[in-house]
Amino acid sequence: MLKIIPERLRQGHRTGPYPKKDPVLPERFQGLPVLDPALCREGCRSCVQACPYDAITVDAGTPALDLGKCTFCGGCAAACEDGAVTFTRDWRLASRTREGLVVRPGERPRVEALDRRLKKMFGRSLKLRQVSAGGCNACEADLNVLSTLVFDLGRFGIQFVASPRHADGIVVTGPVTAHMQSALLDTWAAMPQPRLVIASGACAIGGGPFRGSPETNSGVGDLLPVDLYIPGCPPHPYTVLDGLLGMLDRLPAQRRRSAD
Repeated sequence: MLKIIPERLRQGHRTGPYPKKDPVLPERFQGLPVLDPALCREGCRSCVQACPYDAITVDAGTPALDLGKCTFCGGCAAACEDGAVTFTRDWRLASRTREGLVVRPGERPRVEALDRRLKKMFGRSLKLRQVSAGGCNACEADLNVLSTLVFDLGRFGIQFVASPRHADGIVVTGPVTAHMQSALLDTWAAMPQPRLVIASGACAIGGGPFRGSPETNSGVGDLLPVDLYIPGCPPHPYTVLDGLLGMLDRLPAQRRRSAD
């Protein structure tokens, strides 16, 4: 015990300062894309052809990228020799609506706060039940990291719980395989109302690499009413945290995202 105390003093404060201060992610992190139609050559479809998941489209020279389908591999940016598609290190990717995940030039996703009644209920205490509906465990691993001292999800009053009967919301990962669909729906049915649904990761949003497979449902959107979409493959823990805090209206005013 006596050795632990000086060691903790040596290590210092380990919890990240977010949301008071923005984190700096590694240079290799692929975050919010920036689309520049001025650099998009007429008739060029190299970025579209490079994406195996149809996440990027070009209409009349204007590119659009669906973050719900994107796995952030960077293939479209690499294929575009003119630099019309680039990825930044911006981790703020979540949206309250599925349409809000489609990024166009000059646009970015936004997370609107819950309505007044739900914000009053869940704003200071939110219990979540996570269901892995056929995921590869990458999204699940990054959700688990949120409970460590670096991110310390509990300091915001948000916790993952073991029983759906103790939960206010459900966090779904994976494309919802045929074997997990009934388990997911049973978990949802066991939760008291009002209840929230959070789709975390490309698979939960639209099926990811498994979209269109007869063994999956290609996401949770047509099974349950989704309140928050968190894109990524997997989403960075800060992307998840930013989406949750934005939904609960817990972000400092100076760090709330504007429309532009």
